[in-house]
Amino acid sequence: MRYIKELREGENVVEHYLCKSRQVLKSRAGKSYLSLKLQDKTGTVDAKVWDMSNDIKSFEENDFIKIDANVIVYQNDLQLNVKKIRRSMEGEYDPMDYIPCSEKNIDSMYQELLGYIRTIKSPYIKKLLEIIFLKHPVVSKRFKTHSAAKNIHHGYMGGLVEHTLSVTQICDFVAPRYKFVDRDILIASAMLHDVGKVLELSEFPVNDYTDDGQLLGHLIIGAEMIKDAAAQIEGFPKQLESLLKHCMLSHHGEYEYGSPKLPKTIEAFILHCADNLDAKTKVIEEMLENDSTQGSWAGYQKMLQRNIRKSDYE
Repeated sequence: MRYIKELREGENVVEHYLCKSRQVLKSRAGKSYLSLKLQDKTGTVDAKVWDMSNDIKSFEENDFIKIDANVIVYQNDLQLNVKKIRRSMEGEYDPMDYIPCSEKNIDSMYQELLGYIRTIKSPYIKKLLEIIFLKHPVVSKRFKTHSAAKNIHHGYMGGLVEHTLSVTQICDFVAPRYKFVDRDILIASAMLHDVGKVLELSEFPVNDYTDDGQLLGHLIIGAEMIKDAAAQIEGFPKQLESLLKHCMLSHHGEYEYGSPKLPKTIEAFILHCADNLDAKTKVIEEMLENDSTQGSWAGYQKMLQRNIRKSDYE
């Protein structure tokens, strides 16, 4: 198996990949071409089919395909110039080679995350967390192995629990360092902030937006989970429910980033900062890990809108 992470400029590659996306576009000259995104467990790569000849056999998104392509560099990123494509035949590939997975121990991370429930003092919040993480028909089965994103950060199997644990650890570190912080609300909100992604994104190998993901999004889905769980707990304080839902709905921090509300409590603000820190730092980490450029600069990071330098020196 020739993994995407191993590809280098100037090489020819004949290999099987998962076709994550397929678009028919037109060049400036008006000629049709295919724009593809191919995936294996080490990452994704853009691919272009400029010559729609008989060597390009019929295939669809989420098909496994065999390609013959040249590896080039375009705008500092690797790209494949594809000459031949056909659908892969059963037995020619191992599906597990195409599912990206956390390098960390998923079971250990999940048990550590669930361990935070025992540290919660409020009986209402503890019960709510138990209902969602241990009894919800989807969360209890998918959370451990789900991704945290389609392709931005932690977009791999186990990415959701890896990101959630990291955000929860950051919040646990910050909580005692400032006055007026309700640790129970902060830790619970950190554990729950992306729980809606189990319904926003489909399972691997597709890992794409569901109808509810497109129509509602994980912030609304997560707030509904909190509401439904609270309704199962006798005497659950209405104001506590609102405070937890506010953290969920505001954790993206700004209207332009999809938050229907700005953080208006100290817990919501800390959660936003912790989530932002882990997500954006992971983006840089993944860029440096996949970097194949020479010199000290890894190139331009589109989401962060800046060039990223490696921390080497003489």
